[in-house]
Amino acid sequence: MKKFLVIGNPIEHSLSPKLHNYWIKSNNLKAIYDKKKLDLSELENLIKEVKEKKIDGINVTVPFKNSVIPFLDKLSNEAQKTQSVNTIYLRDGMVIGHNTDIEGFELAIKHTNYDIDGKKVFILGAGGVSPSIILALNNMSVKKIFISNRTHSKAENLKKNFNKIEIIKWGTMPDFDMIINATSLGLKNDENIILDYSKISSEKFFYDVIYNPSETNFLKSAKKNGNKIENGKKMFIYQAQASFKIWNNLEPKVDDRVMELLN
Repeated sequence: MKKFLVIGNPIEHSLSPKLHNYWIKSNNLKAIYDKKKLDLSELENLIKEVKEKKIDGINVTVPFKNSVIPFLDKLSNEAQKTQSVNTIYLRDGMVIGHNTDIEGFELAIKHTNYDIDGKKVFILGAGGVSPSIILALNNMSVKKIFISNRTHSKAENLKKNFNKIEIIKWGTMPDFDMIINATSLGLKNDENIILDYSKISSEKFFYDVIYNPSETNFLKSAKKNGNKIENGKKMFIYQAQASFKIWNNLEPKVDDRVMELLN
């Protein structure tokens, strides 16, 4: 029986097992998908288990998307460009790190019917998934990308790989068409991102990479203000679909049942 898992810290909120096990059952595969909370010190041994074929595939979430890289044998082009890994697998005796977040985000935006071409996008957060979003936005021909992070040095590090982004001081706001919460602020119900919504017009698009809860305070406030909102559920589903295909050489269906499964 094949064994897959998602690793992160925290990991309780992850719906990856629910989605992957649904696809495993739907396609009559002999496999199991689990979730595991890890400390940084445990990463190396876990990757050895992939090498030893004890684990067939791993999804990586916050905060290990970058810190897992030193333990891998090879990176895909996407993972290399973003220095971010969310999918791990064994190929020809080598443990490979790949990034399906880029593809997941692009497909998610296409399925929101929002024309992002030529738009100005403001990203909150410079860790985890941010490099993938920046690369995807560049692929989709946005006009300008602003980025703001609580720790300014992290935003500066990101600029080394993406020199066209403009860094904005945390707490200030540029003129934007779309704003993306790429932080973990909102996983807990009492967490808020301090924004002056009275200064934001109702024609903006608010996007949150968080999908559980389905409406963070960030999205609730934007909705009250009459803005278009979208959570990270579609991105989550499409990045998972790409991972599943890599591991099982089979593309699972994304249909209404899958969307309802994660409500």
